[in-house]
Amino acid sequence: MNEVETIRRPHPFMVQLGGLYGLWLREVRRAFRDRGQLIGGVSRPILWVIILGIGLNPYFRGEVYGSVTFVVPFTYLQFIFPGVIALNIMFTSVQSAVSVIWDREFGYLREVLVSPLSRGTVLLGKVLGGATVAVLHGALVLILARFADVTFTPMQALQALGLMALLAFALTSLGVVIANRIRSFEGFGIFSNAVILPLYFTSSSIFPLDPALSQAQTRVVYPDWLVTIVQYNPLTYAVDSLRSVLINYSQFGVWTGVTVMLVCSVVFFTIALLDFRRA
Repeated sequence: MNEVETIRRPHPFMVQLGGLYGLWLREVRRAFRDRGQLIGGVSRPILWVIILGIGLNPYFRGEVYGSVTFVVPFTYLQFIFPGVIALNIMFTSVQSAVSVIWDREFGYLREVLVSPLSRGTVLLGKVLGGATVAVLHGALVLILARFADVTFTPMQALQALGLMALLAFALTSLGVVIANRIRSFEGFGIFSNAVILPLYFTSSSIFPLDPALSQAQTRVVYPDWLVTIVQYNPLTYAVDSLRSVLINYSQFGVWTGVTVMLVCSVVFFTIALLDFRRA
């Protein structure tokens, strides 16, 4: 038998799949070796849930002394709990994209891009790796559920993890889009915070647009520009979906959030892929 015939080349699909797994594993391992990222993933929800949540909890209800009238059927701590999950996912997802700058800086990205792997596989491996770490950081917040008096069944936890995965994928893709346009570490840190913080603070994560009011009434009570920004912010619908699953309260419906996150995932990943192909 000819020696050449005995060498069996792997199927191209298996080559892409193996490369995808390798890139995903590299991103996950690198994140777990980064102690600063791990400490941030743990300390951030503790600060928000235990200190901010407990501190502002009494002010969320209309009256706390005498005859108490509950404005909404949940506490402030319960209200911000899904928002804290989204916050942990946001920071981890976007910051994980800094690995694109590292890889470009030290030549690793150039080596990967000249390998048999397609650019779509390279990008998908990096995004899935960053999204996996972000979901794990989001899941850390679930451990604090008892402090926020949030109870959920295993099925609700699985639904929440599915929503968290969608959100993490969309935000990691967004982070890669930013990393492709901002070439320095310092610029990436400043610009990503300039994106993360406005998105978070205008997503109704930490203050509610009064659910007892109609949309027309809401625009009378709150500044019109604020209501408009909140309603056009895609993160509003992601947090709302998590809130629907975890505390059974939703203003827009869980499927609205799923649809918005799917659209954002496709749009951001497509933009990131176009950037990768031009690199």
